[in-house]
Amino acid sequence: MSPPHPMMPPREAGASGRAFQLGAIRRLLPHLWPRDWGLRGRVVLALACLATAKIANVYVPLFYKHAIDALTPAQAVGAAAALPVALPVAMILAYGCARVLAQLFAELRDFVFAKVQARAIRTLALGVFRHLHALSMRFHIERQTGGLSRAIERGTQGIDNLLSFTLFSIFPTLFEILLVCGILWGLYDLAFAAVTFVTIALYIAYTLAVTEWRIKFRRAMNQSDSEANTKAIDSLLNYETVKYFGNEEHEARRYDKALARYEAASVKSHTTLSLLNIGQGFIIAVGVTIVMLMAGSGVVAGTMTPGDFVLVNTYLIQLYLPLNFLGMVYREIKQSLIDMEAMFNLLGVPTEIADKPGAPALALAGGSVAFEDVTFGYDERRMILKGVDFAVPAGRMLAIVGSSGTGKSTIQRLLFRFYDVQRGAVKVDGQDVRDVTQASLRAAIGVVPQDTVLFNDTIYYNIAYGRPNATRAEVEEAARLARIDGFVRALPDGYETMVGERGLKLSGGEKQRVAIARTILKRPRILIFDEATSALDSHTEKEIQASLKEVAADHTTLVIAHRLSTVIDADEIIVLEHGRVAERGRHGDLLRRDGLYAAMWRKQQEAAERFAEEGRAAEVAAE
Repeated sequence: MSPPHPMMPPREAGASGRAFQLGAIRRLLPHLWPRDWGLRGRVVLALACLATAKIANVYVPLFYKHAIDALTPAQAVGAAAALPVALPVAMILAYGCARVLAQLFAELRDFVFAKVQARAIRTLALGVFRHLHALSMRFHIERQTGGLSRAIERGTQGIDNLLSFTLFSIFPTLFEILLVCGILWGLYDLAFAAVTFVTIALYIAYTLAVTEWRIKFRRAMNQSDSEANTKAIDSLLNYETVKYFGNEEHEARRYDKALARYEAASVKSHTTLSLLNIGQGFIIAVGVTIVMLMAGSGVVAGTMTPGDFVLVNTYLIQLYLPLNFLGMVYREIKQSLIDMEAMFNLLGVPTEIADKPGAPALALAGGSVAFEDVTFGYDERRMILKGVDFAVPAGRMLAIVGSSGTGKSTIQRLLFRFYDVQRGAVKVDGQDVRDVTQASLRAAIGVVPQDTVLFNDTIYYNIAYGRPNATRAEVEEAARLARIDGFVRALPDGYETMVGERGLKLSGGEKQRVAIARTILKRPRILIFDEATSALDSHTEKEIQASLKEVAADHTTLVIAHRLSTVIDADEIIVLEHGRVAERGRHGDLLRRDGLYAAMWRKQQEAAERFAEEGRAAEVAAE
């Protein structure tokens, strides 16, 4: 059965959502204490800077209080006249130094921790990238590229936010709040600390409750955003098809429907954010007002000085900012966890095709290939291959022919181990491909596909992709063997010519030659030509066939063909019908049997003759 699709609808809030959030946090914690001792030293230093900044920040209001008291002429209740006072230079300088130190160490904290944070994002993003390449062909056939890229983009940004906020916002802010409550209790009485604590508790409870309620709107935003991005990228990748059918407006309508859903979710998210902010502001305002009334009463009663009044006010203002920030931080953390959900879902997709523990590398000898009673289907309810048996001795050529849907390309995918068979075995040099490492197996096989897809890079890069560590001379030699070197050198930019998205700047024949050169450079022992010339004109096909024949010399070769004229020299031809080998033999033998192959041959020959007659008639008419 297929594994769960990674772009599944987001989870609803609840036990499963909380379990995911805890799992995400556990996944991130190791990155706050990396294995690298240099990075660990940075974490310790960043925490030291954080502690110093918080301590300096707590002292700022105290120095401010003493400066105010020193500047207040009448300290005793009922003083008749103002007394001369001296400028409290020391307190003012201490106040200024404390503010500078608080800012300085806060910035140093970010400066020191930046590398830890960047390394964590790099490590996690690389892990997701490698995992995606480790997933099976089934996953990549079913994926939605636009939504996938957006999930990774949002996920890495969420990791960035979460790492920063977890270490430097939540716990330090809570610590500062408790420290201020303790100071207020110690300097004055329990009432000040109690009112401050209750205000904070109500603020946090309200923030958590409303934010939990708002999560569903953020999820809806993410889902509709991914859907819109998927539709946009899919449409742009199929630009030519859109133009062929004049469906620009149809594509715009599909995209707009997804954008409309994003708009509705976004409006709800922003309006509920305003509700959250209003409630937070009200709670803080009430708490600050009560504490200020208590402090004002103390000053009037003579139990507190104006400096005490200013101290309480300053502490509350100083707390208001981190409290307000705490609400934002909590929202960001929750949103980051949601943003990370799709990306971590990708990491949760099982690797369908995996090496066995301790699997050895393929012990390549001549490169013989054998399919032994192979049964396979992409869906267990519909088998594609049903007991297929054949063997290709080392250095020989096998051609696989048959009508569309009989499983020709499936054979290539099973040999490359994009999928595992349900029954039977695929063997290379007598070794079951499931028992050796995928890397060693695929290193021994070269494929020239029917539809060559190139990277949006230079011709040189696309040829060198066959063996990235090859020298330039080796790349150019591969191009010569593929008979494309002359064409490339005639281009204004030569080998540095950009090929465009999916190689669309090159013709079909040029792309095929690049694919052949790339395969030559790889130096595989086994070659697969998967209908490599079926989409080309007859002249180009003959040239490509000559290149393929030269490349295939002394290699074990499987040719998946539609045009039978391209496989008449094969050492053996097998004909697939309904997932089974219906006929096998050499070209002449199969014609003499007058079976399926002979019928296909006659049909193609008749079609070729009609095409030639139509061409001659057109030439006569033109004269």
